[in-house]
Amino acid sequence: MREKTIEAKLVQTVRSMGGLAPKFTSPGLDGMPDRIVLLPLGRLAFVEVKAHGKQPRPLQVKRKRQLEALGFSVYCLDDAAQIGGMLDEIQSV
Repeated sequence: MREKTIEAKLVQTVRSMGGLAPKFTSPGLDGMPDRIVLLPLGRLAFVEVKAHGKQPRPLQVKRKRQLEALGFSVYCLDDAAQIGGMLDEIQSV
């Protein structure tokens, strides 16, 4: 499945839950995750979206570790079937 397809499904599912999943861009700080997921009750996580079977680049792995060290949840999503479980996990934090 293409990255665009997975990303669109993520955005649609988050919206159906009453949340937002804006594209996250950070000029001057490469390797940041693609989306920031904002759910009701102040739930927040970063999501790097990849085509099925693709892995994050080394810089993306570094940014993931940096964000996690600050206490943020960061997910790598490469299959639309993972969306429900991921969002359940974000809501339960």
